[in-house]
Amino acid sequence: MEIVRNPTRSVKIGSVTIGSGHEIAVQSMTATKTQDIDATVAQVTDLEKAGADVIRIAVDSKKDAEALAEIRKQTSGNLSVDLQENYRLAELVAPHVDKIRYNPGHLYHHEREKPWQEKVEYIIGVAKDNDCAVRIGVNCGSVDPAKLAQYDKEDSITPMLESAWEHCDLVDSLGFDRYCVSLKDSDPQKVIEVNRRFAEKRSDVPLHLGVTEAGMPPDGVIKTRIAFEQLIGNGIGDTLRVSLTVPNSRKGEEIEAGRKILADIKAGRLRTVLDYGLQTLNIISCPSCSRVENEAFVDLAAKVKELTEYAKDHKITIAVMGCRVNGPGETDDADLGLWCGPNFVNLKRGGEPLGAFDYDEVLVRLKDELDQLISAQTVG
Repeated sequence: MEIVRNPTRSVKIGSVTIGSGHEIAVQSMTATKTQDIDATVAQVTDLEKAGADVIRIAVDSKKDAEALAEIRKQTSGNLSVDLQENYRLAELVAPHVDKIRYNPGHLYHHEREKPWQEKVEYIIGVAKDNDCAVRIGVNCGSVDPAKLAQYDKEDSITPMLESAWEHCDLVDSLGFDRYCVSLKDSDPQKVIEVNRRFAEKRSDVPLHLGVTEAGMPPDGVIKTRIAFEQLIGNGIGDTLRVSLTVPNSRKGEEIEAGRKILADIKAGRLRTVLDYGLQTLNIISCPSCSRVENEAFVDLAAKVKELTEYAKDHKITIAVMGCRVNGPGETDDADLGLWCGPNFVNLKRGGEPLGAFDYDEVLVRLKDELDQLISAQTVG
């Protein structure tokens, strides 16, 4: 089986070409603090040795951008950068990377009075001037608020699609075609549906695949495999990323998992056996990355998994997020959500805040809330 897709165009990212029949590229992301130049350079080098075709680095400030310039001097891999909420950082990072990723939903955080179209024109102009590729990255937890307002709250997929298609149309009108799109969710079935629907309308646009906040291995690998087997096995997908909650020293496992899934699909060894529509516990947690504000987040996610084992047969979703970017929005749809700050863990139930707790205290309150949910299900 040839695990390649044939959009009508290709996108060059440094020394890697995606689309137009080329093999699928594997992306990874650094988990070190970007301003820790030595640690970040070491991780970029390790990820490249592990087989990463593209390595993404988070940049949240001008100091991060200054560090990135030095990181670029000391590395040879294909680098991508995530603009996060401050789109104006594009001009500072573009000279040092091969690819820029922006999230349509995050364009509203700065210069709110300015239309998003002007911001995209600026980003694309910077990309053109610096010979960068662009990824339009749409995430389930941070969708364009204007799109969300137009659809039923139960329909999370259509707003993502409408946002992606609208941005593609604008970028096309600007005469720029070195872009790809990603549409990510923590539910593998939604990842399958949203990418299939996008590809039906825009088969010419290369797609970057991923299950966001897939969680800890092995569950996170299984969730990702479900989506990748259904999409890549049907010719959809040009780059991919496996997002796992693991310590910094184990980030190479993400690349290994991605390569293994690709090899299995190519050989016809399809292993999807879990149905995430079953009435079972579902723990989602974001991957360890440089935005994590307390490394205790990774240990906490593991403790949550261990603590909640007794609830495995109940249809309850628990989300564990590691930073202020993913935390507030992407825990809203969970039955219980924990988003971790530098010193405290913010606990939510069905989107409603329950308070901030010490890392050592939050598990006790979490269990109490979980028991209440189980009791309510049992009575119901």
